[in-house]
Amino acid sequence: MIAFACAVKESDAYRAHAGPGIDLAAERDSERHVVAAVSSVCRSYNLLLDQAAGDDGLEALVIVQEDVQIADPRFCAAVRRALADPQVAVAGCIGATGVASVAWWDAAVTAGRVIHRYPEYGGGELDAFAWARTAAPPAEVDMVAGFLLVLSPWAVRSLRFDEELFLGTGFDLDFCLRARDAGKKVVTADLHVIHHRQLEVIGERDAWIEAHIQLAEKWHGCLPGAPRRSSDWKQRARRAEAERDAAQTQVFSTYSRREARLVPLERELTAMTTTLGWRLTAPLRQFNALRRRLR
Repeated sequence: MIAFACAVKESDAYRAHAGPGIDLAAERDSERHVVAAVSSVCRSYNLLLDQAAGDDGLEALVIVQEDVQIADPRFCAAVRRALADPQVAVAGCIGATGVASVAWWDAAVTAGRVIHRYPEYGGGELDAFAWARTAAPPAEVDMVAGFLLVLSPWAVRSLRFDEELFLGTGFDLDFCLRARDAGKKVVTADLHVIHHRQLEVIGERDAWIEAHIQLAEKWHGCLPGAPRRSSDWKQRARRAEAERDAAQTQVFSTYSRREARLVPLERELTAMTTTLGWRLTAPLRQFNALRRRLR
């Protein structure tokens, strides 16, 4: 039995996105664990794990954010393929290897069919993390993004999210690293989802930088892609790295906004060039263009 779970902050978002996605993917015997989000994402997710740990016949627990919509009616079959290896503890739709910090998208990214649907500029969609994608799943990775997590029964019953990471950012990296420390695998799978969110990758920059530092201090010298440093690594070095990653991510956000601005212009151009009037006047435009060239 594959169970689904969500910690809800905004009920409207759940009803519009996560709820319909779960309805599409769930099987007849699938359990659903939906709770109101509490103090932190780690605490909320631990409540979900506590509930799911008691499910009889659990094959996997799928945790989705309220703004993530599963778009594949054969999703459960893909989950079973991803967890066919008993050593796999965590699977996801997008992840990375050689991760050096919470800015995992700077590493070698592997992504399934993940669509980023945004509300700005009249709305539109892009391939999620298109500026970072390098490979297609399946692949064994260092970590997977936390907006959709597929957990094995072992992970549900043996691991918990670190509630000391109270800022939330990096909770997925931390969880995956602890699964790997236990000798388990983390993988990406070809999971088709739509992530409904704004174009900005980092919301509150200062909080993101502090979370970056917090995770770096916890995993000092242990992040797969991080450079090895001497024991006198100072706070200012961690902050400099966090600010560098934040600046780089801002560049990626700018790329997404630029691409999104083109969408309404392309829609307008298509609407103009498919009208009857445009088609009827095409010979006149061609004649005028020819006349200009002859001149």
